[in-house]
Amino acid sequence: MSSDQRLIVALDVHSMESVRQLVGQLGDSVSYYKVGMELFYSVGSQVITYLRQQNKDIFLDLKLHDIPNTVGQGLATLTQLGATMLNVHAAGGFSMMQAAAIAVKNKAIEIQARRPKLIAVTVLTSMNENEWSGIGYNVDLSQQVIHLSKLAQKAGMDGVVASPQEAAQIQKACGSEFIVVTPGIRPNGAAINDQSRIATPAGALKNGAHHLVIGRPITAAANPRQAVKDILREMRDLA
Repeated sequence: MSSDQRLIVALDVHSMESVRQLVGQLGDSVSYYKVGMELFYSVGSQVITYLRQQNKDIFLDLKLHDIPNTVGQGLATLTQLGATMLNVHAAGGFSMMQAAAIAVKNKAIEIQARRPKLIAVTVLTSMNENEWSGIGYNVDLSQQVIHLSKLAQKAGMDGVVASPQEAAQIQKACGSEFIVVTPGIRPNGAAINDQSRIATPAGALKNGAHHLVIGRPITAAANPRQAVKDILREMRDLA
């Protein structure tokens, strides 16, 4: 079974033993993995080294959000790890995102390495309209996602993280080359867990998503490799 670059499997575990077990199980069926806070804060950069040794692409999902200088310096350091894609929070603003883009580009040139893609998180897919208004925003949630996507593109981001529900609008506003990475993907019959704005793999791809981030429906499945196989079949039916 060959892999599909559009599928990113979230390594939502906290030990290298669990990483090796899952990556070994999935074998050549998965070529792209997401390393988030839980795993990176538990085991550090060794997980990046291991995945690179396995010839896997890596989305290092740490969602940096701080003043421009701090984010820029942090991303310059992360660029040296060799991940395929890094991210920041778009809510950090234009100056922060611009500093991030410049820092990543300059560090990649300095170390003569491939520049990682840099994307911005718009609004977390766990957030619904009630929670959105509860933190003081008066603008419609989906409108804010589009606004932040345009701002991210202007600041030099390669794309954004957004829910499947907004993917089509982002494509319309920012063009088809602007990367849309969508968490909140739940195959038919899968538990929703703590996600709110969700879609099936087919629904997300139809809306224009470039990458689907899927964690628990695969990692918590009785047979993770079969779960991947089923998802890939659904994705390829749309190709």
